[in-house]
Amino acid sequence: MSITLKNNWKYTGHDRWDWELYLDSDSPDELTSVKHVKYILHPTFRNPIREVDDPSEGFKLKTNGWGSFTAKAFVYLKNGDKIKLEHPLVLSYDPPTGSSN
Repeated sequence: MSITLKNNWKYTGHDRWDWELYLDSDSPDELTSVKHVKYILHPTFRNPIREVDDPSEGFKLKTNGWGSFTAKAFVYLKNGDKIKLEHPLVLSYDPPTGSSN
């Protein structure tokens, strides 16, 4: 499987960003095998464990914050398998909006 975790960001000022974590794949058909995603955020977040079961936009989680960290995700597949992913959250002042690769 080629499922990866990526993020988008938008700098909103005063050292804060709106950002999103989402699944991506070289083969969009792979994402149809995903049942839900459990995201593990930095422990300083209120409710640092968040589940997303909406497949639109790659099981996207939207939130905001002030600092980067390594995000983790458990991807639960419809066949019962589970995949663990990690991604260093990218937040940037310049450019003020962007997407990780």
